[in-house]
Amino acid sequence: MKKDEIRRKIRARKALMSAEECVEAAERVFEAVQNMAAFTMAERILMYHSLPDELSTREFIDRWHERKKFFLPRVNGLNLEILPYDRSRLHLGAFQIEEPDGTETVDINDIDLVIVPAVAYDRRGNRVGRGKGYYDRLLSTARALTTIGVGYGFQLVEDIDSEPFDVAVDFVVTDGNGVIRCRRVKA
Repeated sequence: MKKDEIRRKIRARKALMSAEECVEAAERVFEAVQNMAAFTMAERILMYHSLPDELSTREFIDRWHERKKFFLPRVNGLNLEILPYDRSRLHLGAFQIEEPDGTETVDINDIDLVIVPAVAYDRRGNRVGRGKGYYDRLLSTARALTTIGVGYGFQLVEDIDSEPFDVAVDFVVTDGNGVIRCRRVKA
């Protein structure tokens, strides 16, 4: 299936979800994430601030931000910058996503774990993003970190045609499928 068709189908399916279903799904997914060894061992975690149609990350960040060092991405042209999370230093940035303020950017190779958003994933860790390639560019320069894609169960699709520049995730966690190990995790 083509990426644009996947985006269209997933968008239509998300529109059918109730607010309660969204909250329950996020709770199940992030309970599974917090029980993963990759999360337990990670000290520096790159999260994302969710858009209204994405699996909500806010409660998870609130629960863990005093015990883990969280970072958020900020759009800078065609690339993502990584900055420390500080609830008091956020602004509405590119694409109406809350982004961190400041100048103290961090290199992706200083991050232990990345929670990666996407429109869809397959069991090999391939993902369909929103089409701008921000995470592919960011993750293509990373050396030894673990990546976890999170989403609703219906966001796990049969097969995604990957391009040479696409970067797959190591794990996918959904409310309907639990934790799926997609590829050999880097040491």
